[in-house]
Amino acid sequence: QVQLVESGGGLVQPGGSLRLSCAASGSIFSINTLGWYRQAPGKQRELVARITSGGRTSSANSVKGRFSIFRDNAKNTVYLQMNSLKPEDTAVYYCSLEQDTYFYWGQGTLVTVSL
Repeated sequence: QVQLVESGGGLVQPGGSLRLSCAASGSIFSINTLGWYRQAPGKQRELVARITSGGRTSSANSVKGRFSIFRDNAKNTVYLQMNSLKPEDTAVYYCSLEQDTYFYWGQGTLVTVSL
């Protein structure tokens, strides 16, 4: 059994910053990929960024240069540092864990970018 618990969402003004955290617990394999997805109202869930246990990252073009993903393997925790936030970044952000053939989701945390 795997649990993913996100934290760090909230309301921020355009141009501001937020850091999301996601702690994974349970049966965590040493080789895995942690990631962040987001879903805005009326839109499909989309990938924001992913990071492998070896540190390889990938991210959506829309967040390149503004968002950074990093992880602490000792704590099984992944972070998403979000800078220069825009209103279009408003969404529920979901943490994800991929290991072997399994895919897990967190419960989501709301990020609202507005004046």
